[in-house]
Amino acid sequence: MTSDGAGTTTDAPASGRMVTIDGDHSILLDCRGTGSPTVVLVSGTGGASDEWTDAVDPAQPGAGPTPSDAAVLPTVASFTRVCAYDRPGTTRNNGAPSPSTPVPQPTTAQDGATDLQAVLSAARENTPYVLVGASWGAMITALFARTAFADVSGLVTVDGASVFLRDTLTPAQWTDWMQKIEAMDSTTGSEVPDYESSLDEIGAAPAMPHPLPATVLSSDIPWDLQVGDSGSTWPAWLEAQDLLAADLRAEHVTDTDSGHGIAIEQPQLVSAAIREVVDQARG
Repeated sequence: MTSDGAGTTTDAPASGRMVTIDGDHSILLDCRGTGSPTVVLVSGTGGASDEWTDAVDPAQPGAGPTPSDAAVLPTVASFTRVCAYDRPGTTRNNGAPSPSTPVPQPTTAQDGATDLQAVLSAARENTPYVLVGASWGAMITALFARTAFADVSGLVTVDGASVFLRDTLTPAQWTDWMQKIEAMDSTTGSEVPDYESSLDEIGAAPAMPHPLPATVLSSDIPWDLQVGDSGSTWPAWLEAQDLLAADLRAEHVTDTDSGHGIAIEQPQLVSAAIREVVDQARG
């Protein structure tokens, strides 16, 4: 399929299709279902679109995620249009690198938001969008919502990285975390998020003119960023989630029976939260 001058689509080796933007830059996009608004699923650091098509079998929690009809994307496709995509440098659950065209690393929230807007436009996916951001993906959706507010009708964060983390972590923890990210090998093409620059980008963006229907899902099984020896980051993560929910005036779901990977551990909970925001956006 050829779009209106913005890009082209071809068959992809994984579920979905390759959408070409900027001439020779292609991104794997997996869209299913019909209806409005269009739900857009944005994965965490290194996570490909199958973060939303796979789930953990409760009977075999140690087996890892596998394709499932109960996963978020196929469930959401039953009640509206939904898209997920592979950012450059992400890795699929089977260990294979994404077919999306690699880009120089590290990348920022602005890089992610620009690519996302371009791929949705090139694929002719209709606005408005309900943006769903997991972990690092929530930084991308936060900036997208500020810079393309007219195209957005709702927000869901799935244990999303909060813009308040720089405030809730101790200075030592923040420094240790940034040093851990800087130590990631950016020469392999694997995704490396630039949090410092991204926070500045979000801070410089215009505020949303008014609140949108929103839900914040937070993990309740403790996990840790595992940075340095400055103590657990779990309390700071929870505080940042509270601040994020208050800032968005969002429903805050804290009883998730899940660690950081809520989308694959509790996909039905995530799908239900998305449906509630979709229903509010329609109303």
